[in-house]
Amino acid sequence: QVQLVESGGGLVQTGGSLTLSCTASGSAFSILSMGWFRQARGKAREFVAAISWNGADTFYSDSVRGRFIISRDEHKNTDYLQMNNLEPDDTAVYFCAVPAPTEPALTSSNVRSLSLYDYWGQGTQVTVTV
Repeated sequence: QVQLVESGGGLVQTGGSLTLSCTASGSAFSILSMGWFRQARGKAREFVAAISWNGADTFYSDSVRGRFIISRDEHKNTDYLQMNNLEPDDTAVYFCAVPAPTEPALTSSNVRSLSLYDYWGQGTQVTVTV
């Protein structure tokens, strides 16, 4: 079992920045890839970014590439999503998620699939005002 706890959400003006954190416990963090997803009110949950278990590969949706940065600190069992130049369309609940170690490695083909991820955090609200 893996437990994930997100933090760092909040209210920010357009153009501002926030950094979300996701801390994992219950399993060896060093072998866990991690993804970030978001769900706006009335919309489906969508992929935002992901990082491979060794940090060597990162993936981004087209809508956030160039503005968001995903990273990890293995010593703290924590992944981060640095969000810059935020826009009102970024308003959503943000979730971190990890695949079980037995799942396939992240690739550009599978990284966006919700079914790949077995454990989810509780979500943190990000609101971007005009």
